[in-house]
Amino acid sequence: MGQCGITSSKTVLVFLNLIFWFAAILLLVFVTECVVVVLGYIYRAKVEDEVNHSIQKVYNEYNGTNTDAPSRAIDYVQRQLHCCGIHNYSDWRNTHWFKESKNNSVPVSCCQPGISNCTGTLTRPADLYQEGCEALVVKKLKEIMMYVIWAALTFASIQMLGMLCACVVLCRRSHDPAYELLVTTNSYA
Repeated sequence: MGQCGITSSKTVLVFLNLIFWFAAILLLVFVTECVVVVLGYIYRAKVEDEVNHSIQKVYNEYNGTNTDAPSRAIDYVQRQLHCCGIHNYSDWRNTHWFKESKNNSVPVSCCQPGISNCTGTLTRPADLYQEGCEALVVKKLKEIMMYVIWAALTFASIQMLGMLCACVVLCRRSHDPAYELLVTTNSYA
């Protein structure tokens, strides 16, 4: 490798060492990122099962007020993702809130925004979002997991480059007189 390659390796190594302070830390971060990538890929398929279990529980705890966390969460998700119910708006018929309210309607957060005077009544299903929230939540979570996996892979690649540059500089040290060890003399200031 020529002088240009050594200079480039030194420059990259110095830059990466400023970012990742010590080489031990570099290896620990690299291993952690590899674990994140592997676990993210393995558990990606289990997201749907966990969401289904959790969403059923939260829908059953819904009480129609914005004072409790499940009600706020359901209303927020339905408004943001433009969805209604777990699989569709008819899922509300199986909840405690629907049975207790006895008004044959779903929460107003199921109403499409362009519909005026929507009360969530099931007699006008065209006013409601037709798609269920479970599939959309799973899709969003899988997207987020893919971003995490790609970010971890990117940082792992940068760190591999840093480790490669460190190895090049270390191997080159014995052949280059510029890398001679500093020897202190016995004279102290």
